[in-house]
Amino acid sequence: MDPRLSLGEVAAYARRVEALGFDGLHVAETIHDSLAVSLLAGEHTHRLTVRTAVALAFVRSPTLTAYAAWDLSRSSGGRFELGLGTQIRQNIEDRFGMPWTEPVARMREYLDALAALYDAFSTGGEPHVEGASYRISRLQPYFNPGPDEDTAPPPTWLGGVGRGMCELAGERAAGLVTHPTNSDPAHLTETVRPALAAGARGAGRRPEDVRLVVAPTVMTGVDDGSVGEERERQRRLLAFLYSTPAYAPALERRGRDDLPGRLRALIRADEWHRLPTLLTDELLDALAVAGPYDELGDRIVDRYGALADGVALPPLGDPAADDHVRALVADLHVPVAAPPDLD
Repeated sequence: MDPRLSLGEVAAYARRVEALGFDGLHVAETIHDSLAVSLLAGEHTHRLTVRTAVALAFVRSPTLTAYAAWDLSRSSGGRFELGLGTQIRQNIEDRFGMPWTEPVARMREYLDALAALYDAFSTGGEPHVEGASYRISRLQPYFNPGPDEDTAPPPTWLGGVGRGMCELAGERAAGLVTHPTNSDPAHLTETVRPALAAGARGAGRRPEDVRLVVAPTVMTGVDDGSVGEERERQRRLLAFLYSTPAYAPALERRGRDDLPGRLRALIRADEWHRLPTLLTDELLDALAVAGPYDELGDRIVDRYGALADGVALPPLGDPAADDHVRALVADLHVPVAAPPDLD
């Protein structure tokens, strides 16, 4: 979903996505509360899976997240999935005014708390969570939405880049959603898939039961001209994103570990207009998938078909292109090979 849509536009947009044949809708969290947006999307669709991708965990009490996720699962008939992410330290501390601690350990505690709360909602009992970041031991009947054995706790997904978060996803989550800055096949092959498999096996799970949805940068349009316009828009966005150290692995793999520092220097100098000039065509093509709608399906399958279970396409644009989008979605529903078994 386009994260800048107004709340009044969400219902029509979600219905449009469903009508075009998509399996699900990813709801980002930038300028709106992703759980509120998910409520609107779920309320106005019938079969679409609605997944936060991703809701920020550390800015919310686990109890508030559990309340919202439980309600969304119930109101959508089980079509809601909770995707959680950590964000970066500067945003957590300086944009949200919340404390920061080591993210993988804290996310594991957060998942523990959600599991305890869901169990309490189901049985009508009380949660018992004692950790370094979260202590939850009180849920009087007046504040407990249960006992409710009919509502299924929503599947929890994680968003991640580094090996530690990917291993945690393999251990505890229904799946992992990749970040657009680190969705290239090399990262999936060298880091993501092996970490998911290691986490799953360590928890006694089958690696193939942990799903992987890639969210690559996609540059598309109805013709070469519109693809070119989208290239430049994505060049500007990626130049900003790659100024963040957490997203640097994709650049380091290509010997461009100097680039994040150069981008940050331009930001400090308030020279935002110069950021895109540092992202060359060669680097952009290595990090993103480009092509007109009628060629994009084959390119996505060639790039990700053997590595991922699903792909997130960019937000819908001009409705005049909807027939092209519908055909692309149909192309991507073709069965593909199972992901490789990587240790």
